[in-house]
Amino acid sequence: MAVPKRKTSKAKKNKRRSHDGLTSSPRSTCPQCGAPKRPHRVCAACGSYKGRTIIETDED
Repeated sequence: MAVPKRKTSKAKKNKRRSHDGLTSSPRSTCPQCGAPKRPHRVCAACGSYKGRTIIETDED
């Protein structure tokens, strides 16, 4: 069985783990109102999806 000859240094270990950090999920914006929304979902602010009004909302 293979055994490491030397201890892995902190720098070597952290370089290997550099891509393991958490990233935020990509956010998209609504083309109608510009509000942030989740991809492939109806906009909560204006109720539109793909340029069509799906849900009627009260806009002041």
